[in-house]
Amino acid sequence: MNQQAFEAGKSAYKQGNLVEALAQLSSAKGPGEVSGTIDHLRGNCLMRLGRYAEAAQAYADALGDASYGHAGALACNRGRALLAANRPQEAVASLTLATQDEQYSTPYKAYVALGNAYKRLGNVREAGVAYRSAAIDEANPDPSSSLRELGGCFMQMGRAVDAVEAYRTALDFSTPLASQSAIYGDLGLAYVAANRMAEAVDAFGHATADGSHTLSPEANAAFEAAKRAVAAIAGSGPSETDAFLAAAGYGSAGYDPLDPTGSSGEFMPSPEDTGFFSVSEEDLVQQERKVRRKRRHPFLRFLLALLVVALILCAGGGYAYWRGYGWPTQESVVKELFSTGVTGGDVASYLSGSVSDEARAQIKAVLPGSVSSLSIDGVDQSMAASKVLATATLPAGGQQSYTVELVRDGIGWKVSGVSASYASQRGTAATTSASSDAAATAAGSAGEPATSGDAAGTSTGSIATD
Repeated sequence: MNQQAFEAGKSAYKQGNLVEALAQLSSAKGPGEVSGTIDHLRGNCLMRLGRYAEAAQAYADALGDASYGHAGALACNRGRALLAANRPQEAVASLTLATQDEQYSTPYKAYVALGNAYKRLGNVREAGVAYRSAAIDEANPDPSSSLRELGGCFMQMGRAVDAVEAYRTALDFSTPLASQSAIYGDLGLAYVAANRMAEAVDAFGHATADGSHTLSPEANAAFEAAKRAVAAIAGSGPSETDAFLAAAGYGSAGYDPLDPTGSSGEFMPSPEDTGFFSVSEEDLVQQERKVRRKRRHPFLRFLLALLVVALILCAGGGYAYWRGYGWPTQESVVKELFSTGVTGGDVASYLSGSVSDEARAQIKAVLPGSVSSLSIDGVDQSMAASKVLATATLPAGGQQSYTVELVRDGIGWKVSGVSASYASQRGTAATTSASSDAAATAAGSAGEPATSGDAAGTSTGSIATD
């Protein structure tokens, strides 16, 4: 090791001169030399400079020095770097390794990053498990943020009742008013999803009480709906929410949350359903000891609430309808439309009643005469309108892109317009479309297609290295 270069690199690092620090540290190692100390600092410099792939390699080099130790911190940092470099699957492996190091004093950092990685991969269940582990880690100075993430996972899984408990416990462990306002906003959405409108109004009221927090358009719409529902309940007629849910097929008088199918007379969750929060007696004892050092009762309530699996199925349907889900799904309607059109069948059953006869004929003309396969590239959905992006592969080998507009029809969907883009000989594109005026209006309110996954730059705004 070049000790002079190493000391100069450390000094520059402390002063925040990352470029100089990296240059000095890189020259401090001889050819083929292994040094966990140097590579750890090099990784930190590269991470803060936004060179994430190189940072991941530096941390891997540091892990190769068995005498250095700090395996948990290095694996955690490497996982964060890989996630920032948009390599979430590799990040999961590295972060899992970090959580297995019993000498690592702050495993909650790895669990939080692991939850983020699983979310990036679309595995909401495993993300929830990771956030729960971060929340109950005694070393975590901010369990509230992990509990809020856990609540978000529950919402995505359609488990609004569990989300309520997660958000309520997050409030117990939060102190800044601004962060509490955001959590109250999330709690309000969870209450609406659980059809507990009075509590939703109260939660949204707390969220907006001091004007420091602005509700999202989704939350604001839910707030207004909850207020109308509460006002209607106080009056003489049924609430708009009750009528809305009834139209969607939910909330009928014969519905039993313990026997949702009405076929067995009783309901017993399977072991797979309870596995999300399966704990042993020893786990509960250990967690209770940890809780005494913080706030015993809120966390005990949290742990016990998460074991009430029988409540999983309650009131998730209204929220799903509100978020644009239905049956049959948008994807299946589009696939059936194209399949029927290719065989020369009548596509009228898949079209909205708002489509004129002329528009129906145009839609039939836009549909391809034959396709080898049809892929669904994306779905932009809202409560009343949706767009589906599809690509048809033609028998000759070419491809055509289609945008299919749909409008709500009961709890399902009907097509209101179809647009096809054809590549011209000069590489430009021409678009042929057929849609109703009603569909154009609905599509305008649906917004731009949603995107999944954060860009590498945005995902590292709060990156810290050990």
